[in-house]
Amino acid sequence: MPTLFLSHGAPPLADDPWWPGQLAAWSAGLPRPEAVLIVSAHWEEAPLALGATTTVPLVYDFWGFPSHYYQVRYPAPGAPALAERVRAMLRSTGTPVVDLPDRGLDHGAYVPLVEMYPDADVPVLQLSLPTLDPARLLALGRRLAPLREEGVLIIGSGFFTHNLAALREKNGGTPAWSAEFDDWGRRALEAQDLDALLDFTRKAPAGRLAHPRTEHFVPLFVTLGAAEAQGQLDSGRSVIDGFCMGLAKRSVQYG
Repeated sequence: MPTLFLSHGAPPLADDPWWPGQLAAWSAGLPRPEAVLIVSAHWEEAPLALGATTTVPLVYDFWGFPSHYYQVRYPAPGAPALAERVRAMLRSTGTPVVDLPDRGLDHGAYVPLVEMYPDADVPVLQLSLPTLDPARLLALGRRLAPLREEGVLIIGSGFFTHNLAALREKNGGTPAWSAEFDDWGRRALEAQDLDALLDFTRKAPAGRLAHPRTEHFVPLFVTLGAAEAQGQLDSGRSVIDGFCMGLAKRSVQYG
């Protein structure tokens, strides 16, 4: 299977005139996965944790939206066999793994998956973000990479730029810091410059402004690790780009 990083948007993504179609077209061009393993910016938990392996209610981890966004359902099957495989793979490297069977998919997982697999018929397992250290997440992606050979679609879900507080100070449009970081990130990915990407807060223009907290960018490193382990960094391509409400929605595929 390929491995993806996607900018997951927010609950109103479903109302965007273009973005849902882009995600649907992307998934239509992929091999059908046996299961999805997703790491979202919206679940930071250490030690590393596995979410529900049965269908449980979604996590509506957002506030102040119209009521219909809290009525979305996505009853994807759990993936207990995949969970067991992940436990065995990661515990063998000395990584603690805990189970949180009541933890449902958060909006960083279900919002894009509703558009990509709307029938909710692909098993989904969410893995927590156990650290914000890019190097450790790169290593995690490398460890998970063999799952790709077993039909598992590994997804890092975040946002290519993410500073909502700074956006509130703007009167619409795309701020320079978001455009500059997006252009730098695109070029770094195309150059396969892992050293620069790993040090993005210092080496990218407006790195700290584009990501005052880094949780929305670092899921990319799980994707990069899963690609690098298969020797596929040179296969990367941006499938979705552009901006939504000033934030870069760049989303990439390897393999």
